[in-house]
Amino acid sequence: MSNLPRNMNLKAFDPHRPDFTCKHEADVNPPITAEADALFQRGMAVTSYELLPDQRDYAKAAEFWKQAATLGHWKAAMNLAGLYESGRGVPEDTEQAVLILEGLMKQGVPAAFDKMGTYHQRGIGVKSDTSRAYAFWQLAADMGSSAAQAYLGEKLDAAYDSPGEGFWGNREVALKMLECGVAQSNGVAAYRLAMTLNNVDKDYVRALHIYHEGVKMGSQDCARDLSVSFGLTEPLTGNTIDEARSDRYSELRDALELNPDLRFPNLDKVLPLPPAELPMWDGQRETLVNAAKSLITLPPVKPTPGAQRTGRAHIPQGHVLQAQARSIVVEVDSVVPYSGYWLPRLYNVYRAHEQAWEDAQVPQRYAQGEAFEPVDRRSMGAYANIAPRTVWQYLGEAVAQQPPLYTRVVQGVARTTRVPEPPLYCRGMLPCPRTGVWAGEVREDHPLARRYNRRDRQAYVLQGQSFPNPQDQHPEIAPHEVRWLWLDNANQIGDSGLLAITLTDLHDAPDRPSV
Repeated sequence: MSNLPRNMNLKAFDPHRPDFTCKHEADVNPPITAEADALFQRGMAVTSYELLPDQRDYAKAAEFWKQAATLGHWKAAMNLAGLYESGRGVPEDTEQAVLILEGLMKQGVPAAFDKMGTYHQRGIGVKSDTSRAYAFWQLAADMGSSAAQAYLGEKLDAAYDSPGEGFWGNREVALKMLECGVAQSNGVAAYRLAMTLNNVDKDYVRALHIYHEGVKMGSQDCARDLSVSFGLTEPLTGNTIDEARSDRYSELRDALELNPDLRFPNLDKVLPLPPAELPMWDGQRETLVNAAKSLITLPPVKPTPGAQRTGRAHIPQGHVLQAQARSIVVEVDSVVPYSGYWLPRLYNVYRAHEQAWEDAQVPQRYAQGEAFEPVDRRSMGAYANIAPRTVWQYLGEAVAQQPPLYTRVVQGVARTTRVPEPPLYCRGMLPCPRTGVWAGEVREDHPLARRYNRRDRQAYVLQGQSFPNPQDQHPEIAPHEVRWLWLDNANQIGDSGLLAITLTDLHDAPDRPSV
């Protein structure tokens, strides 16, 4: 038992350590395959905060996360450990939870070391030991766990030591840990960093910026504090009361309380910082949330079979013909017995030219009671009159295809959009050429691609403005290394003649204005 990761030798927690080197967990976490992530997301969908508590299916989620974990999805394994810890969807088994964490620790997953610290603090599956808990958190923070960095960053951000109360005075290291957590888009780290910048350093400009970024990262605490501050005369918000901004931050705080999985990368579309003017808002929380959340780009629309045909052979876009339970065949001189699509066939097929003729036929739609039109058999040449007789086979009505299931949309944390054609790209060192939501990424072979490229690496940018500087969080990435893709979704002039929050992507609008 002594060689188990839970019992590993640990360096004692040192609250007075002289320095801290920032590391990112994305650099060391095991890669996740698309197949494993699809299973993981299905588990997230059936336990979504968008569902009422009694509608969340943790047993089904456990099945999905077990499959995903088997395929190497470390987040699924972490969630599965949480189910065994709480007994939701599976029998409560803290030993199994610890075993799952130990498997992840052997793979070098920083979050597993952070969680093991929590287990030691609370005595979950192991003997309660606060000293070992802090030692695990210290190790996790050094490995890159943003959660551990946020937690210890707060504990060390004090003016003096008080171990009994759980805090120490090592602000230099505390700030480095919090900055590192923020660089990894950890909302808790953003909140704690913003608080200390505001309350201790009196650096109101940067504190306001970090608070705002924290809202993008999903921190309801940041949203709450900004709502309060904009409702009062405080230095953080320029000693100016701005009830409109206060109301919007309050709505977003309430949304985050209901669904902590929400993130608002496009917050500036609905709530830019002063002195920018606010776009008009219809007062509905759903509008704010949907406009600020991340976008999932849909694949280009491809014509479905028959969509480009005309006349009787036309099948509406997005509709398909399905196999019939039984075959219905009628003669050419029959009255059409059922509305729907009918395919001309030969009663029998004996020769290659007959098969070639059949293969060239397309379904045609007839209404009940109509007469079938004559069938052109001339392509069979001299055999047209001796080939087997023509009949019509019923294929039924065309039915609408089921749209693909986007589990993050089901979770309520994203909405879909289409990339305008032709696509518009821009390098990060150039001014933004068009207003709208932009998605940024570096090349896949960039050494920091795993760190920088994220689903929610999006921003709402106005024409002529600068794109977000990657060096604010990732000093090693130069602006020109980031390529931004325009996703449109720009706010538009409303009926009132004022700029208003707009949810439509407008890609297909013939009168789409230039921005």
